[in-house]
Parts: sequence; C-alpha cells; structure tokens
Amino acid sequence: MAYVDLNPIRANMDSTPETSKHTSIQRRIHALIKGEQPRTLMHFVGNHRKEMPKGIAYNLIDYCELIESTGKCIRQDKAGHIKPQHSSILNSLGLNAEQWLTLTTEFEQHFYTAVGNEHMLQQFKQHTKHQRIRGMAKARALLQHA
Repeated sequence: MAYVDLNPIRANMDSTPETSKHTSIQRRIHALIKGEQPRTLMHFVGNHRKEMPKGIAYNLIDYCELIESTGKCIRQDKAGHIKPQHSSILNSLGLNAEQWLTLTTEFEQHFYTAVGNEHMLQQFKQHTKHQRIRGMAKARALLQHA
C-alpha cells in the first residue's frame, strides 16, 4: 500500500501524500481529519497481536506516519522525496531506513507470491501447500526484526 500511495510523489505529480489525488492515503487522511474511516476502503483495525474484527492489522495514524517516513528516506535529489522531519515509525516496525527504502523502491524485484517476514512466509507456504516460496532470502534480510 505504501508503495502505491507514494507513486504520485515519485512521479512528481504531487508533493505530499495528503494532496496526492486518487490515492487511498489521501482519502484516509481526509477521513481521519473528520474522525472517520473511508467506507469504501478496508478499515485499519489496530494491533495485529490482539483479537480484532476483519481489517488491516495496523493503526491508521501509524500508517500515515509510515508513508511520511518512507518519503523522507528517499534521497532529496530523487523523485518521491518528502522533506525531512524526525519520525520513529520505522524503529517500531523493526526496520531501518535502508531496509524500508529497498522494500518500497524494489518491491517487485524481491517478492512474488506473498510478502512478509520469514515466519509469515513459512505459514503461507504450509497453507497453500507450496514446496517453496520465492523471496524467502529477502524476507530474512529485510524483515528479520519486523
């Protein structure tokens, strides 16, 4: 989602996530200002370690901070850069800026069938009865603490 939500910024069509037209992040930010969640988008339901209703196992505020942090990881001389300001969202995800930058700028090069840390990919492999899942080594390298 972060990769897609930052596409208008990388394409220099907009300068911030909240002004990037036709993205879920813009719709989520505008709904958040009203204290709502968009009805046509899957809801963020909070902590993935707790029992919860159907939805994205993440906090909406944290996702907004993640989008902002991702744009700030991109070098200032590259398309998609968001002006720097400190945020600790990457630390709470168990990622450093280099890992997250790789995930958001080279996503399709590393993951094919499923995405997640090694444990999640192993569960997916068992669930789908696959012999192996491409991207396991990258999951180990990029998502070992996530």
